[in-house]
Amino acid sequence: MFGGIDSFPLLAVPMFILSGIIMARGGISKRLFDLFSFFIGKRTAGLPCAAVITCLFYGAISGSGIATVAAVGSMTIPLLVELGYDKKFCTALVAVAGSLGVIIPPSIPFIMYGMASGESVSDLFMAGVVPGLLIGALLMVYAIYYCKKHGEDKEKIAAEIDQLHAKGFIGVFKESFFAILSPVIILGCIYTGIASPTEAAVISVFYSLVVSLFIYKSMKFKDIWGIMVEGVRTYAPILFILAASIAFSRVLTLMRVPQSISAWILGNFHNKIVILLVINIFLLIVGMVMDTTPAILILTPILLPIVTAIGMNPIHFGVMMVVNLAIGFVTPPIGVNLFVASSLTDIPVMKIAQKAMPLIICFLIALLLITFIPQISLALL
Repeated sequence: MFGGIDSFPLLAVPMFILSGIIMARGGISKRLFDLFSFFIGKRTAGLPCAAVITCLFYGAISGSGIATVAAVGSMTIPLLVELGYDKKFCTALVAVAGSLGVIIPPSIPFIMYGMASGESVSDLFMAGVVPGLLIGALLMVYAIYYCKKHGEDKEKIAAEIDQLHAKGFIGVFKESFFAILSPVIILGCIYTGIASPTEAAVISVFYSLVVSLFIYKSMKFKDIWGIMVEGVRTYAPILFILAASIAFSRVLTLMRVPQSISAWILGNFHNKIVILLVINIFLLIVGMVMDTTPAILILTPILLPIVTAIGMNPIHFGVMMVVNLAIGFVTPPIGVNLFVASSLTDIPVMKIAQKAMPLIICFLIALLLITFIPQISLALL
């Protein structure tokens, strides 16, 4: 059990979690939102679209869907409701857009998949960029359709955006510059070869500490202990799941379960499209009832031989798998993003899930495109 968690790539996970918590406390999500609102706030669905883009950017900082929903939702939902948007719509939008946190690099599930499959984590990160942008674009298209259908309070929105415009572009950009620089530094270090994903995660912790303590001054030294405690509380359960699921996946391998399942599927289904659809449906169901980390660690050794047998690139499969499981973040009964969003707004989980259905359909359309058009995932490799 403990041999499995003695892994250098795994160190990136607690570091990205810690970095996400520091940035949430440091008010970085608010500065990102202000910058995007400055440009598109007055357009149809400008502010909901700014919330989606903020989730994309915040996902590129924290690597976690839950952290993205908590940090972006706590700041954007009250503001959007105040400006006249439907509370359930805003909550559902941020809950679903928060799932982008695990697709846009750096992504904790990609690190897990890289560990389980032996594939390059840097390649997986690169492969997640275009799918993440595609899903974000589809969510924004639906937000525009929704706002055109239900209308917006243009006067209130204009007044809010005018306050931002009064600061001027330079003022808003100055405030958000270090927030925007964060994903550039993290991903830049990985792709230029300066640092491995694990080292980049440690850099992101120190960078977020310096920005929050000395530049934005939104945090004090006495807050660090509380942040460390929160980080340990978040990571400790993940660590036990990791240890158990790594041991379980090794037992499965010794019992030749992956080979048996692989032989059964390949023996009963002969069409590549049917096999991929069966795997997608299976992963969607698993995502609804199982946490992402054990799902990836247990199912990768089982499913990877099947997809490689039909000629699918393991990196492409990794993206498909993570997108499937990301949908599980917003589908009951386990949908953690729904529970986080519900705790922020006191709206029952099932009510948010109902409002999120059209957004989940957008996610499913993107999933089918990602599954059957490999170039979407492999374009940047």
